Amino acid sequence: MFTGIIEHLTSVKNLSLKAGGGELFLDFSGFYDDLAVGESIAINGVCLTVKEISGEVVGFDISHETLKKTTLGRLRYAESVNIERALRVGDRMGGHFVTGHVDGIGTIKGKKPSADQCTLSFSVEKKFTDMMIEKGSVAIDGISLTIVDLADGAFSVALIPYTVSLTTLGFRKAGDPVNIEVDMMGKWIKKLLVNMQEKKGGITHEQLMEQGFLY
Repeated sequence: MFTGIIEHLTSVKNLSLKAGGGELFLDFSGFYDDLAVGESIAINGVCLTVKEISGEVVGFDISHETLKKTTLGRLRYAESVNIERALRVGDRMGGHFVTGHVDGIGTIKGKKPSADQCTLSFSVEKKFTDMMIEKGSVAIDGISLTIVDLADGAFSVALIPYTVSLTTLGFRKAGDPVNIEVDMMGKWIKKLLVNMQEKKGGITHEQLMEQGFLY
């Protein structure tokens, strides 16, 4: 589990792709001195497991499914990526609950910088925006952001200068692909609604309380 608050930018040392998946190696120079094999780290919002540590180079396996659902297979040598270590019990929740299980790939439609913020718009599959709300949360390349405007298959977010300078979205441009993870609350609500519709019954106050959406 993660929060969507990026800790560092690091660079790709090597990406090796093969039929069943791939291997990713990142340069962690000067970041963590207590990193351990087996721990989870979000790379551009994708939860990966540390498989080896060789000096300051950290290696990860990438499954075929992950390559299919995310942008990791498109990474290039020396490209910067967002990294965040897994949430520890007792840590502050600066963003929102991010699982690191990317739903799919979106595309940057536009980028409008101004003095105090930068507005980014994205195109995604309609099934993703069906689970979003204005002022709700979304993780883009692992960054916890708040949705500003929303339409079928499109949404926008506003970035503060801090986010622009310390994450990969600062140098992304129109047409670039990004990893999208919808807020898990939206997924649970959609699943509940679909289940109720399939049963051909209306949703009652008691059913919402039973599922934990009302108290």
